[in-house]
Amino acid sequence: MSEENITRLNIDDKEIILIGTAHVSKRSAEQVKEIIERENPDTVCIELDAQRYKSVTEGQKWKDMDIISVIKQKKATLLLVNLMMSSFQKRMAKQFGINPGQEMVQAINSAKDIDAEIVLADRDIQITFQRIWRGIGLWGKMKLMTELVYSMFTDEEISEEELEKLKSEDILSSMLNELKDSFPKLKNALIDERDKYLSHKIKNAPGEKIVAVLGAGHVSGIKEEIHKEQDIKKLSTIPPKSKVGKSVQWVIPAIIIAIILFTFYNNRGMALDQMVGWILWNGSLSALGAVIAFAHPLSIATAFLVAPISSLNPLLAAGWFVGLVETFMKKPRVQDFENLSDDINSLKGFWRNKITHILLVVVLANIGSVVGTMIGGAEVIRIFLDLF
Repeated sequence: MSEENITRLNIDDKEIILIGTAHVSKRSAEQVKEIIERENPDTVCIELDAQRYKSVTEGQKWKDMDIISVIKQKKATLLLVNLMMSSFQKRMAKQFGINPGQEMVQAINSAKDIDAEIVLADRDIQITFQRIWRGIGLWGKMKLMTELVYSMFTDEEISEEELEKLKSEDILSSMLNELKDSFPKLKNALIDERDKYLSHKIKNAPGEKIVAVLGAGHVSGIKEEIHKEQDIKKLSTIPPKSKVGKSVQWVIPAIIIAIILFTFYNNRGMALDQMVGWILWNGSLSALGAVIAFAHPLSIATAFLVAPISSLNPLLAAGWFVGLVETFMKKPRVQDFENLSDDINSLKGFWRNKITHILLVVVLANIGSVVGTMIGGAEVIRIFLDLF
């Protein structure tokens, strides 16, 4: 049998066999089966975390989702990204006749057939995404969401060149490929850190012979990192916001309030103009985001009323309140959960399904509030400068 895409390492008393797979190749799944059956390893490591393993083995159990908890726990954006990834995978499956990640399913089944232990070697995808989210700034976040939305709803078929890239990347990496050059920190969290995490899990897997099933793009990094000691605790945590970042979050609202109070002391008419400008820009743009998402009129009103206040408190976000109101006004039905996996494959379905609709309301109301804060703050400062 061909040893193509196979890397053999000996570390301490362990024999480690890395299989570099193509996530959209039927041949990769066949090779995984052949290698595991021939080598009969003690352990099979797979490039999945607990969440994706459960999804692969049990399917997406959308009916178990509590949308209110998602909003309260500030996970609306993360869930929206997961749904977008699911849509991207379905589009790939439709075009190529294979589900991306089929080689991982084969690795799981083959490991069970020989009673090998299964080690979930990849980092939690939520941690990976949150580390990316923390490192790319506001413009990066907007560009990231735009790229994900485009990849989800575009009708263009994947080209031969893009297909070759997909053969050496995982799904998340392939979706964000265009952003990796623009945002080096994205590549660090998406590829480099996961290489370190994967290498640690593989090296410390139980048994004397270990087979690891990985996307081909991770093999070279793992070969380098597996000989080093990794700080797995650091790699598994979401880095706290910098002290400067935390201070800025509170300092900017404090400055806005101080400027308005100072203006009020000197010229009440101008201070009133500042407050009106702040309220109108924040409220109107947040409400506009809700309108774009076709939110309920009460949700739109909530956005307008809450955004000017939440913008002055870093612990609050207008979208959370708007999303909760939208949930109560348009409570998801069982049918929405049942149709979710199909509805996310079209723009119409994404807006029609009450689950994704609520998530869009949350995200777009928040985006509107952020933009409104920038413009409203600039208006407050402009009027303040007119005093002199």
